[in-house]
Amino acid sequence: MFAAKRLGKELTKIQQSLPPGITLVSADNFSEWHMDIQVLDSNPLYQNQTYRLRFRFSNNYPIGMYPRRPHPLPSSPRRISPPESPEVTFSNLTTPPRPIPMHPHVYSNGYICLDLLGSQGWSPVQNVESVCMSIQSMLTGNTKNERPPGDEEFVRRNTLRPRDVSFVYEDATV
Repeated sequence: MFAAKRLGKELTKIQQSLPPGITLVSADNFSEWHMDIQVLDSNPLYQNQTYRLRFRFSNNYPIGMYPRRPHPLPSSPRRISPPESPEVTFSNLTTPPRPIPMHPHVYSNGYICLDLLGSQGWSPVQNVESVCMSIQSMLTGNTKNERPPGDEEFVRRNTLRPRDVSFVYEDATV
């Protein structure tokens, strides 16, 4: 219920204005949205390209789950799940052309290794717009035309959803 209320507010703001290079493609419901992003600087790796992001939201977006106690018992701890980010991936489309960008933190299946999309780096103050801007910035600063190490094997063997993959965030050079 909180997710729908929060996403309704985000959608209203997004429909009024977005930063340059970010476009709302579809937000037909509160479970999946599509956004297009472009890198606006002169980075030759991404010049004149548009990329499609798919956002998937759970009912726990963005703050996690705060269950109610059936009755107050001081000895029973209240279980709280961590804040929950949206599941964000790049989509590879042929019409209109939307490739998956080459980047050392973007797998060829569209999975993005970015700390703010993981449970450790996510904060409920983030939103769809700030995630798009972070990914835009990640691409802008990149100079390597390559995939992450082990991309082919990861894509071939992975059976987890993006939010369930335990990425290691140790490379801050790209």
